Amino acid sequence: MNNAFDLTGKVALVTGASRGIGESIAKSLAENGAHVIISSRKIEGCQQVADSIIASGGSAEAIACHIGEMEQIESIFQQIEDSHGKLDILVNNAATNPYFGHVLDTDLSAFQKTIDVNIRGYFFMSTLGGKLMKKNGGGSIINVASVNGVIPGPMQGIYSITKAAVISMTKTFAKECATLGIRVNALLPGATDTKFASALVKNPQILKQAMAHVPMDRVANPDEMSGAVLYLASDASSYTTGTCLNVDGGYLLG
Repeated sequence: MNNAFDLTGKVALVTGASRGIGESIAKSLAENGAHVIISSRKIEGCQQVADSIIASGGSAEAIACHIGEMEQIESIFQQIEDSHGKLDILVNNAATNPYFGHVLDTDLSAFQKTIDVNIRGYFFMSTLGGKLMKKNGGGSIINVASVNGVIPGPMQGIYSITKAAVISMTKTFAKECATLGIRVNALLPGATDTKFASALVKNPQILKQAMAHVPMDRVANPDEMSGAVLYLASDASSYTTGTCLNVDGGYLLG
């Protein structure tokens, strides 16, 4: 019986992969046979993750890319096409959340930075990645959104708005790219113990309030997100597109 989760021969790009959820996803894809391109803003962190994968017998390389910069987005896909001639899996995980406070006090700088990375970055990563997939008969795009895109997080207004946009973007790309063999799905993590979520996880008062709405009554480990992405990246989900997979300890049950 074939292993539907086998990614041997696949080329995968994971953004924001130098730590946290992105690092866990990258390692999981590599463990299942993919050649994984580790990407984030700084090459040093990417290289450390790539080296760790290689040391464990996997295949990986590091390419720096700030998805808030269009020139860098164009450059990374050109490098991938030149080196590999294809892209099978794209995980849009890099994101930013520079402002934590009341929505009325959001300044233009924080607004623009969040939009540029979380919406514009995801959009053009998906269009350029999708074009490369189209040339080779298809692929899988996974957008890491958030439960905040469904229920806005307190003091996380503009971030929540951008994650709602990512959910809509996922459905739009799924609908328009299905006939090209490109599947597009989203992961919606709940509270996860990462540096990115430290404003929540490290604040006892905020954490207590948040856990009151999580039936499993705990924060997730980053490794608990990678299994869902492996499913969406692999042939195990060959008839799945446009879905938003909640990995949230039951938070969205209400």
